[in-house]
Amino acid sequence: MSASTPLLRQCAHAASRSFSRTPLRPRCAPAPALRPARRFYNPADQPGFTSVVDNPAVLVKTGQKHGPGLIILALIPITAFALGTWQVQRLTWKTELIARYEDRLTRDPLPLPPRIDPSAIPEFDYRRIYATGRLAHEREMLIGPRVREGEDGYIVVTPLEREGGSTVLVCRGWIARKFKEQGSRVQSLPRGEVTVEGLLRVPAIKNMFTPDNRPEKGAWYFPDVEEMAAWVGAEPVWIQETMEKNLIEEYRREEKGIPIATAAEVNLRNNHAQYIFTWYALGIATTVMLGMVLRKPAKSAKVRRNREW
Repeated sequence: MSASTPLLRQCAHAASRSFSRTPLRPRCAPAPALRPARRFYNPADQPGFTSVVDNPAVLVKTGQKHGPGLIILALIPITAFALGTWQVQRLTWKTELIARYEDRLTRDPLPLPPRIDPSAIPEFDYRRIYATGRLAHEREMLIGPRVREGEDGYIVVTPLEREGGSTVLVCRGWIARKFKEQGSRVQSLPRGEVTVEGLLRVPAIKNMFTPDNRPEKGAWYFPDVEEMAAWVGAEPVWIQETMEKNLIEEYRREEKGIPIATAAEVNLRNNHAQYIFTWYALGIATTVMLGMVLRKPAKSAKVRRNREW
Protein backbone atom coordinates (compact mmCIF):
# COMPACT_ATOMS: atom_id res chain seq x y z
CA MET A 1 0.00 0.00 0.00
CA SER A 2 2.82 2.23 0.86
CA ALA A 3 4.66 1.41 -2.37
CA SER A 4 1.66 2.15 -4.62
CA THR A 5 0.83 5.46 -3.00
CA PRO A 6 3.51 7.54 -4.79
CA LEU A 7 2.47 6.08 -8.08
CA LEU A 8 -1.15 7.06 -7.51
CA ARG A 9 -0.09 10.59 -6.59
CA GLN A 10 1.85 11.04 -9.86
CA CYS A 11 -1.10 9.85 -11.90
CA ALA A 12 -3.43 12.24 -10.11
CA HIS A 13 -1.03 15.17 -10.64
CA ALA A 14 -0.70 14.46 -14.34
CA ALA A 15 -4.44 14.22 -14.74
CA SER A 16 -4.98 17.59 -13.03
CA ARG A 17 -2.45 19.28 -15.34
CA SER A 18 -4.08 17.94 -18.46
CA PHE A 19 -7.51 19.10 -17.34
CA SER A 20 -6.22 22.60 -16.50
CA ARG A 21 -4.56 23.14 -19.93
CA THR A 22 -7.42 21.82 -22.06
CA PRO A 23 -10.54 23.98 -21.72
CA LEU A 24 -13.78 22.25 -21.66
CA ARG A 25 -16.00 22.91 -24.69
CA PRO A 26 -19.59 23.79 -23.89
CA ARG A 27 -22.03 21.20 -24.94
CA CYS A 28 -24.31 23.74 -26.71
CA ALA A 29 -21.56 25.27 -28.93
CA PRO A 30 -21.72 24.02 -32.53
CA ALA A 31 -18.69 22.54 -34.19
CA PRO A 32 -16.73 24.86 -36.55
CA ALA A 33 -17.71 24.58 -40.21
CA LEU A 34 -15.19 23.22 -42.62
CA ARG A 35 -14.07 25.40 -45.59
CA PRO A 36 -15.10 24.03 -48.94
CA ALA A 37 -12.25 22.88 -51.06
CA ARG A 38 -11.24 25.13 -53.98
CA ARG A 39 -12.60 24.13 -57.33
CA PHE A 40 -10.85 25.24 -60.51
CA TYR A 41 -13.07 25.95 -63.52
CA ASN A 42 -11.98 25.62 -67.12
CA PRO A 43 -12.85 28.74 -69.23
CA ALA A 44 -13.77 26.40 -72.06
CA ASP A 45 -16.65 25.08 -69.94
CA GLN A 46 -18.33 28.53 -69.95
CA PRO A 47 -21.12 29.05 -72.50
CA GLY A 48 -20.28 31.37 -75.38
CA PHE A 49 -16.53 30.86 -75.07
CA THR A 50 -14.55 31.41 -78.27
CA SER A 51 -10.95 30.54 -78.72
CA VAL A 52 -8.18 32.02 -80.80
CA VAL A 53 -8.89 29.43 -83.42
CA ASP A 54 -12.50 30.60 -83.71
CA ASN A 55 -11.54 34.35 -83.82
CA PRO A 56 -8.04 34.72 -85.18
CA ALA A 57 -6.11 37.86 -84.19
CA VAL A 58 -5.60 40.73 -86.62
CA LEU A 59 -2.15 42.23 -87.02
CA VAL A 60 -2.36 46.01 -86.40
CA LYS A 61 0.17 48.83 -86.09
CA THR A 62 0.00 51.26 -83.18
CA GLY A 63 1.28 54.81 -83.45
CA GLN A 64 1.46 57.10 -86.49
CA LYS A 65 4.53 58.24 -88.34
CA HIS A 66 3.47 61.88 -88.63
CA GLY A 67 0.78 63.91 -86.91
CA PRO A 68 -1.03 67.18 -87.66
CA GLY A 69 2.01 69.13 -86.45
CA LEU A 70 3.79 68.16 -89.64
CA ILE A 71 1.42 70.35 -91.65
CA ILE A 72 2.24 73.36 -89.48
CA LEU A 73 5.94 72.64 -89.74
CA ALA A 74 5.62 72.46 -93.52
CA LEU A 75 3.79 75.82 -93.68
CA ILE A 76 6.49 77.69 -91.73
CA PRO A 77 9.24 77.56 -94.42
CA ILE A 78 6.74 78.37 -97.16
CA THR A 79 5.53 81.43 -95.25
CA ALA A 80 9.07 82.48 -94.35
CA PHE A 81 10.28 82.31 -97.96
CA ALA A 82 7.21 84.26 -99.11
CA LEU A 83 7.84 87.01 -96.55
CA GLY A 84 11.52 87.10 -97.44
CA THR A 85 10.67 87.57 -101.12
CA TRP A 86 8.22 90.33 -100.20
CA GLN A 87 10.97 92.08 -98.22
CA VAL A 88 13.24 91.91 -101.27
CA GLN A 89 10.61 93.83 -103.21
CA ARG A 90 10.23 96.29 -100.33
CA LEU A 91 13.99 96.83 -100.26
CA THR A 92 14.02 97.65 -103.96
CA TRP A 93 11.12 100.07 -103.53
CA LYS A 94 12.65 101.79 -100.48
CA THR A 95 16.07 102.12 -102.12
CA GLU A 96 14.56 103.79 -105.18
CA LEU A 97 12.45 106.09 -102.98
CA ILE A 98 15.46 107.24 -100.93
CA ALA A 99 17.46 107.83 -104.11
CA ARG A 100 14.60 109.97 -105.50
CA TYR A 101 14.41 112.06 -102.32
CA GLU A 102 18.17 112.53 -102.14
CA ASP A 103 18.14 113.72 -105.73
CA ARG A 104 15.58 116.38 -104.78
CA LEU A 105 17.79 117.57 -101.92
CA THR A 106 20.62 118.33 -104.34
CA ARG A 107 18.49 120.80 -106.30
CA ASP A 108 18.30 124.51 -105.56
CA PRO A 109 15.41 125.63 -103.32
CA LEU A 110 12.24 126.84 -105.01
CA PRO A 111 9.97 129.67 -103.83
CA LEU A 112 6.74 128.40 -102.36
CA PRO A 113 3.84 129.23 -104.70
CA PRO A 114 1.13 131.60 -103.37
CA ARG A 115 -1.47 128.84 -103.61
CA ILE A 116 -0.70 125.14 -103.12
CA ASP A 117 -2.74 122.12 -104.08
CA PRO A 118 -2.46 119.65 -101.14
CA SER A 119 -2.93 116.70 -103.50
CA ALA A 120 0.27 117.66 -105.37
CA ILE A 121 2.48 117.73 -102.26
CA PRO A 122 3.51 114.02 -102.49
CA GLU A 123 5.17 114.79 -105.85
CA PHE A 124 7.35 117.41 -104.10
CA ASP A 125 8.08 115.54 -100.88
CA TYR A 126 11.58 116.42 -99.57
CA ARG A 127 11.80 119.28 -102.07
CA ARG A 128 13.78 122.25 -100.79
CA ILE A 129 11.71 125.46 -100.73
CA TYR A 130 11.71 128.88 -99.09
CA ALA A 131 8.85 131.12 -98.05
CA THR A 132 8.63 134.69 -96.78
CA GLY A 133 6.09 136.03 -94.31
CA ARG A 134 5.38 136.78 -90.65
CA LEU A 135 5.49 134.14 -87.93
CA ALA A 136 2.26 134.24 -85.92
CA HIS A 137 3.71 133.40 -82.49
CA GLU A 138 0.37 134.05 -80.81
CA ARG A 139 -0.94 130.89 -82.54
CA GLU A 140 2.10 128.79 -81.79
CA MET A 141 1.60 125.06 -81.09
CA LEU A 142 3.87 122.73 -79.13
CA ILE A 143 3.96 119.01 -79.98
CA GLY A 144 5.23 116.79 -77.25
CA PRO A 145 6.72 115.49 -75.26
CA ARG A 146 9.69 114.84 -77.55
CA VAL A 147 13.06 113.58 -76.37
CA ARG A 148 16.33 114.78 -77.90
CA GLU A 149 19.63 113.36 -76.65
CA GLY A 150 18.01 112.25 -73.41
CA GLU A 151 16.32 115.58 -72.62
CA ASP A 152 12.58 116.15 -72.69
CA GLY A 153 11.12 118.96 -74.75
CA TYR A 154 8.70 120.02 -77.48
CA ILE A 155 8.50 120.59 -81.23
CA VAL A 156 7.56 124.17 -82.10
CA VAL A 157 5.04 124.67 -84.91
CA THR A 158 4.23 128.25 -85.91
CA PRO A 159 1.90 129.50 -88.68
CA LEU A 160 3.62 131.61 -91.34
CA GLU A 161 1.38 134.36 -92.73
CA ARG A 162 2.43 135.19 -96.27
CA GLU A 163 1.47 138.02 -98.54
CA GLY A 164 -1.78 137.36 -100.33
CA GLY A 165 -3.54 135.80 -97.34
CA SER A 166 -1.96 132.32 -97.60
CA THR A 167 -0.86 130.78 -94.29
CA VAL A 168 1.21 127.59 -93.94
CA LEU A 169 2.57 125.61 -90.99
CA VAL A 170 6.28 125.77 -90.21
CA CYS A 171 7.93 123.14 -88.03
CA ARG A 172 10.71 125.24 -86.52
CA GLY A 173 12.45 122.57 -84.42
CA TRP A 174 12.98 121.31 -80.87
CA ILE A 175 13.16 123.24 -77.59
CA ALA A 176 13.73 122.05 -74.02
CA ARG A 177 10.83 121.71 -71.61
CA LYS A 178 12.03 124.63 -69.46
CA PHE A 179 11.39 126.98 -72.40
CA LYS A 180 7.77 125.97 -72.83
CA GLU A 181 6.52 129.45 -71.95
CA GLN A 182 7.25 132.08 -74.60
CA GLY A 183 8.33 134.59 -71.94
CA SER A 184 11.41 132.44 -71.18
CA ARG A 185 12.65 132.48 -74.81
CA VAL A 186 12.13 135.96 -76.18
CA GLN A 187 15.09 135.58 -78.56
CA SER A 188 13.32 132.71 -80.31
CA LEU A 189 10.38 134.92 -81.35
CA PRO A 190 11.52 136.93 -84.39
CA ARG A 191 9.27 139.86 -85.32
CA GLY A 192 8.54 141.31 -88.71
CA GLU A 193 9.11 139.65 -92.04
CA VAL A 194 11.28 136.53 -92.08
CA THR A 195 12.32 134.01 -94.72
CA VAL A 196 12.05 130.35 -93.82
CA GLU A 197 14.00 127.71 -95.74
CA GLY A 198 13.16 124.07 -95.37
CA LEU A 199 11.64 120.96 -96.88
CA LEU A 200 8.12 120.52 -98.15
CA ARG A 201 6.93 117.36 -96.41
CA VAL A 202 4.01 114.97 -96.66
CA PRO A 203 2.01 114.74 -93.41
CA ALA A 204 3.05 111.86 -91.19
CA ILE A 205 0.69 108.99 -90.36
CA LYS A 206 -0.44 108.51 -86.78
CA ASN A 207 0.05 105.11 -85.17
CA MET A 208 -2.43 103.38 -82.89
CA PHE A 209 -0.40 104.02 -79.71
CA THR A 210 -0.40 107.82 -79.99
CA PRO A 211 -3.21 109.55 -78.06
CA ASP A 212 -5.57 111.98 -79.75
CA ASN A 213 -4.72 115.66 -79.78
CA ARG A 214 -6.58 118.02 -77.43
CA PRO A 215 -6.32 121.43 -79.07
CA GLU A 216 -8.78 123.02 -76.64
CA LYS A 217 -6.27 122.31 -73.86
CA GLY A 218 -3.22 123.13 -75.97
CA ALA A 219 -2.09 119.47 -75.91
CA TRP A 220 -0.67 118.27 -79.21
CA TYR A 221 0.78 114.76 -79.25
CA PHE A 222 1.05 114.18 -82.97
CA PRO A 223 1.56 116.50 -85.99
CA ASP A 224 -1.88 116.09 -87.53
CA VAL A 225 -1.52 118.62 -90.32
CA GLU A 226 -5.20 118.68 -91.25
CA GLU A 227 -6.34 119.23 -87.66
CA MET A 228 -3.62 121.76 -86.81
CA ALA A 229 -4.23 123.78 -89.98
CA ALA A 230 -7.96 123.90 -89.31
CA TRP A 231 -7.34 125.00 -85.70
CA VAL A 232 -5.16 128.00 -86.60
CA GLY A 233 -6.84 128.84 -89.93
CA ALA A 234 -4.01 127.79 -92.26
CA GLU A 235 -3.57 125.61 -95.33
CA PRO A 236 -2.64 121.95 -94.73
CA VAL A 237 0.92 122.57 -95.89
CA TRP A 238 3.84 121.41 -93.73
CA ILE A 239 7.27 123.03 -94.06
CA GLN A 240 10.09 121.48 -92.04
CA GLU A 241 12.66 124.16 -91.35
CA THR A 242 16.27 123.04 -91.80
CA MET A 243 19.71 124.18 -90.67
CA GLU A 244 23.31 123.18 -91.22
CA LYS A 245 24.76 120.66 -88.80
CA ASN A 246 26.80 122.66 -86.33
CA LEU A 247 27.32 121.39 -82.79
CA ILE A 248 28.28 124.82 -81.40
CA GLU A 249 25.21 126.46 -82.97
CA GLU A 250 22.98 123.73 -81.54
CA TYR A 251 24.38 124.32 -78.03
CA ARG A 252 23.82 128.06 -78.39
CA ARG A 253 20.23 127.58 -79.49
CA GLU A 254 19.52 125.09 -76.72
CA GLU A 255 20.75 127.48 -74.04
CA LYS A 256 18.61 130.36 -75.32
CA GLY A 257 15.51 128.36 -76.17
CA ILE A 258 15.79 128.90 -79.93
CA PRO A 259 14.27 125.95 -81.83
CA ILE A 260 16.88 123.51 -83.14
CA ALA A 261 15.89 122.61 -86.69
CA THR A 262 16.79 119.35 -88.43
CA ALA A 263 19.35 118.90 -91.18
CA ALA A 264 18.32 118.69 -94.83
CA GLU A 265 18.61 114.93 -95.18
CA VAL A 266 16.45 111.89 -95.83
CA ASN A 267 15.62 110.16 -92.57
CA LEU A 268 13.62 107.18 -93.84
CA ARG A 269 14.27 103.88 -92.10
CA ASN A 270 15.54 101.09 -94.32
CA ASN A 271 15.80 97.83 -92.35
CA HIS A 272 14.52 95.55 -95.10
CA ALA A 273 17.91 93.86 -95.57
CA GLN A 274 17.78 92.63 -91.96
CA TYR A 275 14.23 91.37 -92.48
CA ILE A 276 15.32 89.51 -95.62
CA PHE A 277 18.11 87.74 -93.74
CA THR A 278 15.79 86.90 -90.84
CA TRP A 279 13.00 85.42 -92.94
CA TYR A 280 15.26 83.45 -95.27
CA ALA A 281 17.28 82.10 -92.33
CA LEU A 282 14.07 80.99 -90.65
CA GLY A 283 12.92 79.34 -93.87
CA ILE A 284 16.18 77.42 -94.28
CA ALA A 285 16.21 76.31 -90.64
CA THR A 286 12.63 75.05 -90.71
CA THR A 287 13.24 73.29 -94.02
CA VAL A 288 16.13 71.36 -92.47
CA MET A 289 13.95 70.51 -89.47
CA LEU A 290 11.19 69.29 -91.78
CA GLY A 291 13.60 67.03 -93.62
CA MET A 292 14.86 65.54 -90.37
CA VAL A 293 11.32 64.81 -89.23
CA LEU A 294 10.40 63.15 -92.52
CA ARG A 295 13.48 60.91 -92.47
CA LYS A 296 13.11 59.91 -88.82
CA PRO A 297 11.32 56.55 -88.32
CA ALA A 298 8.12 56.61 -86.34
CA LYS A 299 7.97 55.19 -82.82
CA SER A 300 5.41 52.43 -83.37
CA ALA A 301 4.90 48.72 -82.70
CA LYS A 302 2.94 45.88 -84.28
CA VAL A 303 0.56 43.98 -82.00
CA ARG A 304 -2.22 41.44 -82.39
CA ARG A 305 -5.73 42.56 -81.66
CA ASN A 306 -8.88 40.57 -81.05
CA ARG A 307 -11.87 42.36 -79.61
CA GLU A 308 -13.78 39.16 -78.93
CA TRP A 309 -11.35 37.70 -76.42
